[in-house]
Amino acid sequence: MGTWQPLPGEICLARSPGSFATGTADAVAGMRWFRDTERNDIQNDLEGWPEGPAFGLRSKPERRVRAAGAFGVRAAALAVLGAVETLSAAGSVGNAPRGTGRSRDRENEVDDFPVMWAAPGTVARTLPWQLDPSRCPERYRTHIVVTDRRVLVIGFPDDDTTRDEVLWQTDRDDISNVERRTFTKVGLEAVITFTDRSWCRLAPPGAQDHWEVVRHLAYPSAVLAPEELTPRQRETVAAFAAERPSSRTVVTRRPSGNFTIEVTSESDPDPARGSDPRLRLMGPDGEHVNFKAGDL
Repeated sequence: MGTWQPLPGEICLARSPGSFATGTADAVAGMRWFRDTERNDIQNDLEGWPEGPAFGLRSKPERRVRAAGAFGVRAAALAVLGAVETLSAAGSVGNAPRGTGRSRDRENEVDDFPVMWAAPGTVARTLPWQLDPSRCPERYRTHIVVTDRRVLVIGFPDDDTTRDEVLWQTDRDDISNVERRTFTKVGLEAVITFTDRSWCRLAPPGAQDHWEVVRHLAYPSAVLAPEELTPRQRETVAAFAAERPSSRTVVTRRPSGNFTIEVTSESDPDPARGSDPRLRLMGPDGEHVNFKAGDL
């Protein structure tokens, strides 16, 4: 056992903490479900999974009480800050969904919150139970690893990545679609749909606008070898990499036609946090350009 490493010739694109997501709307806040395609609860049917909590959707009266309590807390905080007008600017706080974005899938984000949708024998049913925050042992971590070939779930205890264990893996070809979701308290989640139409909803552990896992899964990442770059592009890559010695550099072509340069320290001071690459976007002529749709 040791720190996970890619196979010879395989390129690691991202390694980031991740787990099953957690509900945001009042009816499902703090909860998650595992469903089959008839919306039955299947958590007790998942092979090898330990027993977990049995969540129940909150009734409308419970939601009103919860919303009223949240309103009181927010109002008190705003009064202290002398900014009560911010409350009205933010919109209704009753039964409306809360989060960093508006729900685009009310059935699965507001009225229910499945983080696994899987018929018998599908890929999503094989995901490891350690991804579930309600089951994962204390001080045990799960990372999602994306390479140019595979997606893996790695587990390790006590922030010690030298005790990495591969809990699950699948080929990139088994994934048909990855969609960013912003109706969440952490800023960004992802619904990963497999080719057999099963899916899961994953999230990073804290608030962030960009999640390396999603960036490399939402769009194909064409990894380029140095000889595939123009002389001007190689100069730009070398100059950027020189700013962070002892690093790994990966260049990918983005759907926009631009190129992302990622420089990651080989000696991360806190490997339990996952990879933390510095990014620069490069245009076709090696020039610095601003990020646009398809780059992240």
